Amino acid sequence: MKINNQHFRTIWLKPGDSGIVQIIDQRKLPFEFIIEELHNLGEMSVAIKDMHVRGAGLIGAAAGYGMYLASLEAGDITFKDEVFKSGKLLKATRPTAVNLQWAVNRHLELLRNCISLEEFRDKSLHLANAIADEDAAMCRSIGDHGLKVIENLSKKKLGETVNILTHCNAGWLAFTDYGSATAPIYLAHDKGIKVHVWVDETRPRNQGARLTAWELGSHGVPHTVIPDNAGGHLMQHGLVDIVITGADRVTNSGDAANKIGTYLKALAAKDNQVPFYVALPSSTFDWAMTDGIREIPIEQRDAHEMKFMEGVLQDGSIAEIQIIPDRHAVENYGFDVTPARLITGLITERGICQANQESIRKLFTEKY
Repeated sequence: MKINNQHFRTIWLKPGDSGIVQIIDQRKLPFEFIIEELHNLGEMSVAIKDMHVRGAGLIGAAAGYGMYLASLEAGDITFKDEVFKSGKLLKATRPTAVNLQWAVNRHLELLRNCISLEEFRDKSLHLANAIADEDAAMCRSIGDHGLKVIENLSKKKLGETVNILTHCNAGWLAFTDYGSATAPIYLAHDKGIKVHVWVDETRPRNQGARLTAWELGSHGVPHTVIPDNAGGHLMQHGLVDIVITGADRVTNSGDAANKIGTYLKALAAKDNQVPFYVALPSSTFDWAMTDGIREIPIEQRDAHEMKFMEGVLQDGSIAEIQIIPDRHAVENYGFDVTPARLITGLITERGICQANQESIRKLFTEKY
């Protein structure tokens, strides 16, 4: 995607210095655009855990580069043990997003067959770059397949605006480029199809209001930010034509874990006969899990995220303010699971399928 007419990905190696990984620090958006440099595994782990980078695909890419940074710190004799421990550390940073485990496991599989540290470093760098490139390519394909759904809705509405509701940020900031849920939207807009996006604010970290809205605005896509609980009301009054969200982990039976509040949108969509789609690359499937509610681990994050909010003061400075007194106990669940029965379809890089084992198997026969 472009920012001020300059193309950016969300993560890349610093030009001229392959020992430094650069990222867009998403904690500062939309108020400040800051490029952060990560020099070692520890800094990458903090960046993932504290959400300098976030989103399923980007977490996977970051983990890939994290394993490469770990190889730069490892010793010649003990490098396999050290890299294995580094993988374990990375996996613990964000337990819900399966892309992270997927990327780490690809590096660990590579590690087993490497004779020397030098060999692993070279192959690890190549793999980290490949994971990032694959992520962007898969998102572009998701966009191509999802575009057909939006085109069909536009035809049914005789060219009138297609109103799309999304939750959290499944845009290019959540991947290395394009995004999952937003990829079809960008392609539709670029093709001249009239689209408008209802953007859930997505408390407590406001990824919708701060990130998705910033993305859409930068691309020129019409959008409106709404409170998290307004989606059902909009659906009741015929103001939503389709819901498209991303996912952090999807079981082989089609249950989808996504940012907390997604399940409630799916319930409202079902009640109002609004199609509800989940867009995801195949790296987000957990092929070993079948029952999402019972099996998917749900991350519980620090209470600080709920008790404090960040914004711009009247003098233009950025500040954090407390909105919940310390005396109140809070629980900060990061994700919920939408059962497959509430999902109209899964938009993947290989095409669109229904959210059930039989339909998923037809697209990914090698996984079963």
